[in-house]
Amino acid sequence: MKRRLEDARILMYSHDTFGLGHLRRCRTIAHALVEDYRGLTVLIISGATIAGAFDYRARVDFVKVPSVIKLRDGEYTSMASHVDLQETLKMRQSIIRHTAETFQPDIFIVDKEPMGLKGEVEETLQYLKARGTTLVLGMRDVMDAPYLLDAEWKKNNAFQKIDQFYDRVWVYGPPDFYDPLVGLDVPSGVRRKMEFVGFLQRSVSHGAKSEHVPDEDYLLVTTGGGGDGADLVNDVVSAFEQDDTLQHKTLIVLGPYMPAKERNHLIERASKIACLEVIEFDNKMEELIAGAKGVVAMGGYNTYCEILSFDKPALIIPRTRPREEQLIRAQRASELGLVDMLLPEESADPKLLAAALKRLPTRAPPSASGENMRLEGLVHISRIVGEWFDDRDHYPPLSIVAE
Repeated sequence: MKRRLEDARILMYSHDTFGLGHLRRCRTIAHALVEDYRGLTVLIISGATIAGAFDYRARVDFVKVPSVIKLRDGEYTSMASHVDLQETLKMRQSIIRHTAETFQPDIFIVDKEPMGLKGEVEETLQYLKARGTTLVLGMRDVMDAPYLLDAEWKKNNAFQKIDQFYDRVWVYGPPDFYDPLVGLDVPSGVRRKMEFVGFLQRSVSHGAKSEHVPDEDYLLVTTGGGGDGADLVNDVVSAFEQDDTLQHKTLIVLGPYMPAKERNHLIERASKIACLEVIEFDNKMEELIAGAKGVVAMGGYNTYCEILSFDKPALIIPRTRPREEQLIRAQRASELGLVDMLLPEESADPKLLAAALKRLPTRAPPSASGENMRLEGLVHISRIVGEWFDDRDHYPPLSIVAE
């Protein structure tokens, strides 16, 4: 039975500069929480250009901040080319702070970036901490290669800030899969706050069905947001072009952020191969993965959770730069026998990739590996949140800042 909470509010922050991963993760958590608790409202602050293309359950909504794009070299620029980056960041910071002041959340969950994009959330964290809001930092199972994360976090003084502001750090994966802070000198105060909640289980939505699910058995190729997915799709199309015994129906989802020039070129090439179907985007990716005989992906966090949730044979071809997150996750999952993996340079060989694609439909699913996949993240988060609200109801915060 659903529990009822009286006027409970959770604010989430998802900076979203490159792809859809942060928003999709926040939305998954928000939907699970409102499903479990009546009277709870969740508001997501997002920088995703297509935040409005997704469905949101009752009592889940989003506030859109001006979009910033992460370039391939890791630098940022404003989505609106006529607006200076610093002006865009000022607007974002102001909207985030104003939203927090107006919404007055009981809990604030920040996705991945401890102080937000270029420090834009720090002022809001100071304000909310002073008024007694519970502050949570959510981390993926894998953040990045230790040497890259260490350099970035030292530059931003991240550990000191996490220790100073946050009450809890949730790791969205099990402890025996990977430790996102491995190889870093983690202060004991931060370690004490860390809780490995487990992977976030995905399910098929109950609303309108996707119109893109093929009628026949199919392989699914997905690049997530698609901003850096053209190489993967190019390799798949090349494999089909060079091996005409590859006849399996294959649905390719390019992703909404794939640059137009690359997108158009790939659509044109794929149109000459009868068993390939190409679409740009579907806001119900869970359905497409659930229906597939096998999945070819870059192995971002959300897609990986979907592969495990729906127990699908998978071939992962990870991105290896500028971040090594996908590579580390794919190597670990391959080591455990959960997925097959090709490096990008291997995938670029059409013969090698064609052979891997032919094996995929009959590959054993992840559950056959004997590994405990433990998709308990949403259940654990829901329990933790319920306990916090129990404490709040019994012991109201002592220090509320005068409005």
